[in-house]
Amino acid sequence: MRFRLTPRETSFYDMFSASADNIVTGSKLLMELLGADSASRVEIAERMRAAEHAGDDATHAIFHQLNSSFITPFDREDIYNLASSLDDIMDFMEEAVDLVVLYQVEELPKGVEQQIEVLARAAELTAEAMPSLRTMDNLTEYWIEVNRLENQADQIHRKLLAHLFNGKYDAIEVLKLKQIVDVLEEAADAFEHVANTVETIAVKES
Repeated sequence: MRFRLTPRETSFYDMFSASADNIVTGSKLLMELLGADSASRVEIAERMRAAEHAGDDATHAIFHQLNSSFITPFDREDIYNLASSLDDIMDFMEEAVDLVVLYQVEELPKGVEQQIEVLARAAELTAEAMPSLRTMDNLTEYWIEVNRLENQADQIHRKLLAHLFNGKYDAIEVLKLKQIVDVLEEAADAFEHVANTVETIAVKES
């Protein structure tokens, strides 16, 4: 890392870590959803909505700090992109849970649990990586693994789509389930966007 002669605003690191920790909370709620009955799903959706609001608050706090800081730890655009991508993850996870409840889905198709497991692992890795932004150490394995997980998520998503279109489901059910698995895939993409932004920051700071 290059030597700096100017002080930097360090509160961003804590805020990014808080945002990533909240995503872990969201991923655990997704895991709870898998085996839950209808009544429990409504309660899980309420907790997910609260987590999503907490994520919004964390994002707004980062943007406020960005707008009020003269010196930032790395490029302003990268801070904005990182905060936005973290926020996107929570938005997609909350949307998926909300759709399951709104559409009154009785049973999620086989393979959704694999999607959610990938998201949960990506959430753990992201939360572990955020504190390392302070030093930019040991981040290479993080973005490589998240990119691998996103590739795995792509494969799972394609298999799910093939399953949905195999004639087992009626047309309306296919539309409902496809929207849910598509949103979960968007969450995986958002994790990759976070990892790519971290890689960009690390390259600039090296």
